[in-house]
Amino acid sequence: MDLKLKGKVVIVSGGSKGIGRAVSEAFAREGARVVVNARSEREISETVNAIRGAGGEAIGVAGDVTKVGDVQRVVDEAVKKWGTVHVLVNNAGGVGAFAAFEDLSDEDWAQLFDFNVLSAVRFTRAVLPFMKKQKWGRIIQMSSESGTQPDAFMPHYNATKSAMNSLTKSLSKAYALDGILVNTVSPAFIMTPLVADMLTKMGNAKGQTLDETVKEFLEKNRPHIELKRPGTSEEVTGAVLFLASEEASFITGSNLRVDGGSVASL
Repeated sequence: MDLKLKGKVVIVSGGSKGIGRAVSEAFAREGARVVVNARSEREISETVNAIRGAGGEAIGVAGDVTKVGDVQRVVDEAVKKWGTVHVLVNNAGGVGAFAAFEDLSDEDWAQLFDFNVLSAVRFTRAVLPFMKKQKWGRIIQMSSESGTQPDAFMPHYNATKSAMNSLTKSLSKAYALDGILVNTVSPAFIMTPLVADMLTKMGNAKGQTLDETVKEFLEKNRPHIELKRPGTSEEVTGAVLFLASEEASFITGSNLRVDGGSVASL
């Protein structure tokens, strides 16, 4: 299937590792021109070099998504290089403190909302003028199953992902007639380097192997993943590319769950 992404200019925030890197590389394989944004110059260079080594087009722009000036600079560099922005993937974010409600401070809440939600607000605001001018755009928010089916732990993280889902719906209504489609992708338990590191630390504290910790985590926290395994970053990319393509031209305001069947609601 030709997704008609060749030549499209794509910004991927948090695009240098995990799901973000997989998304960046997948767009490049489709012939898109990719702007990889993250904080680490080294990780950006590794991803950009991998894309170029495979014959793709990419540039890297380091920047902190919690800073308005950095976000604007990423967009400015994309436009300077390729003239516009067609697709924005708001992937940057984190999990914050792995803690219960009573152990979270106001600062924990504020920092995570800034990182997970306001980063998407900043990037979206910066790309809208270009998408509106060309009457074509795709904005894809990276949320989580926890935004729909929250856990008892990490309530601040769950709330940020619910906010992302709501933001998607609002934006989809506001800019549909400008030709801008806004959708969410909600992965479940994806074995990214960040998740693997978190589980390794949890396992070390219990004297468990990573496999044992993953099995326990699935049984306790993700019992409804019908495939009975974590997903991979590469398994998320298909949903992102589809929503960015012409094949999804009548889809906006949706939440496409890539969760192995985990979310129980319809």
